[in-house]
Amino acid sequence: MSALRLVTSVARRAPRNFALGRRGYAEAADKINLSLVLPHQAIFTSADVVQVNLAAATGDMGILANHAPTIEPLRPGVVEVIESGNQSKKWFVSGGFATVHPNNKLTINAVEAAPLEAFSAEAVRANLQEALRVAAGNGSEEDKVEARIEADVYEALQHALAK
Repeated sequence: MSALRLVTSVARRAPRNFALGRRGYAEAADKINLSLVLPHQAIFTSADVVQVNLAAATGDMGILANHAPTIEPLRPGVVEVIESGNQSKKWFVSGGFATVHPNNKLTINAVEAAPLEAFSAEAVRANLQEALRVAAGNGSEEDKVEARIEADVYEALQHALAK
């Protein structure tokens, strides 16, 4: 008897009351256990939330319950936390890592983060212009590189505030 026929024969005789493990979409009642931490502060510590949207280096992504485990580097951008009742909190992070663990756990380690509403569009615009001026100036190469990084962060912040 060939191996395929043997497996098929056994499968037909197997009881039908076992559950197959299948990945599907998150149920509305499913939650993610979120920890959002900075070197000097914990913003969320094991908080149950519905969804987290973040700016990964590979592109924007939304994390729901039952997400596949992954580690994603974060680029400067917004981390949006959606809690029960569709209440949304937005934080601007300068960078870091997001780790999706099995069993609906998400850990975000960020270098710096602040509530999006804490920023002034005018101050961001002025600081961006100053950073671009330094990056294009006659300063040292180190000053120019630091100013370019600063300008990238301000551009991401300006984009986040425009939404």
